[in-house]
Amino acid sequence: MPADAQEVSVTEARAIASEAYVYGFPLVDSYRIQYSYFVDTAGAEFKAPWNTLSNTARVYTPDDKAIQTPNSDTPYSFLGADLRAEPLVLTVPAVDKARYYSLQFIDMYTFNFAYVGSRATGNEAGRFLLAGPNWKGEAPEGIKAVIRSETEFAFVLYRTQLFDAADIDKVKAIQAGYKVETLSTFLGQPAPPAPPSVNFIKPLTPEAEKTSPEFFNVLDFALQFAPINPAETEIRARFAKLGITGNGTFDAKKLSPELTQAVEAGMADAWATFKTYKEAEVDTGKQSSADGFGTRQFLNGNYMARMSGAVLGIYGNSKDEALYPAYFVDAAMKPLTGTNSYTLHFGPGQLPPVNAFWSLTLYELPSSLLYANALDRYLINSSMLDSLKRDPDGGVTLYVQHETPGPEKEANWLPAPSGPFFAIMRLYWPEEAALDGAWKAPALTSDK
Repeated sequence: MPADAQEVSVTEARAIASEAYVYGFPLVDSYRIQYSYFVDTAGAEFKAPWNTLSNTARVYTPDDKAIQTPNSDTPYSFLGADLRAEPLVLTVPAVDKARYYSLQFIDMYTFNFAYVGSRATGNEAGRFLLAGPNWKGEAPEGIKAVIRSETEFAFVLYRTQLFDAADIDKVKAIQAGYKVETLSTFLGQPAPPAPPSVNFIKPLTPEAEKTSPEFFNVLDFALQFAPINPAETEIRARFAKLGITGNGTFDAKKLSPELTQAVEAGMADAWATFKTYKEAEVDTGKQSSADGFGTRQFLNGNYMARMSGAVLGIYGNSKDEALYPAYFVDAAMKPLTGTNSYTLHFGPGQLPPVNAFWSLTLYELPSSLLYANALDRYLINSSMLDSLKRDPDGGVTLYVQHETPGPEKEANWLPAPSGPFFAIMRLYWPEEAALDGAWKAPALTSDK
């Protein structure tokens, strides 16, 4: 039994493991991604060291495999923030009013704790101070806002709208204006003492995360950098009974065979609960992406909604920033497959109501990654509207299928694989009609 574990029955261990898994999946999967981005310098997905901005002056393709359900509308910039020693100053340039951009601030729990950008702060230039939980200083002059992370590491995901391929140089110019520096560098002062170096634990593969008790090694490691929130004193004390204390010392190999079996059963229970939640709540539209992403206050202890968001589309935006109507099933509630052909019809005046832009992106299953196809077309979005063929009544019909729908319809074709897939609609900076439900995403209709 791990050193920090208390005497616990097999039945209780199974229940705690299930609860801790639902609670911890977003942290562990987020750690896997950020390890590949900011720690694993030899890895294919490495972006930059901590506290160094990395710009990607292109949209995502099927070759990008670290993060499930990536968008392919907005070139990303990435910042892994280590806030233990001192805050960071983030500078954004003025961005032309017609172009959407955003900085999404995500803590280790995957809560979206702040935004900078077109919707949240406008398109004017500005400087923002990002501080960790232990910083006690004063913000210098010229800072628009102090943004607080409750965890010592945070992730800032920048999105800069790309209108078309010819627009990429303008995106590069905007990305060049994004600046990140430590507070001491910004002030021209000596840096504070460096924080202790971290021996980052090797993450599990997505497959191993589902079944390996070493999942809890990673969770316990990550929780070292996440001070206990007062709202979670009880739940964290419960986890500690199994040795998940947040000290980074949990070792699944020290569990007895009986407890190992109980922990594995608890993980399976968590996935069974998720399956039921997805089928009863997500697939039916009772719960949507709007319910799975947001601040700690917004999610308010709904750990299954948070897990669901992480499983189905980690790092999704809060609903005011973006809505994501998802298509896992067709109008007849049958899973989507390339053996069928589907249409998505927008009536006249019924295109998604947005202040920025909308898109429909297709993902292969089981990988949840973009689908490589002969057209290199992974989505259809609002900047392509001029090239789409209109229906006689002025509406728009999209064709989602494996085989071409024919030359006269190919402009509106979103290629699908021959097997299972799903699609995500994205509404960036949605209008009130989308937020209050007055506008509803149309169903995907099968020809069978």
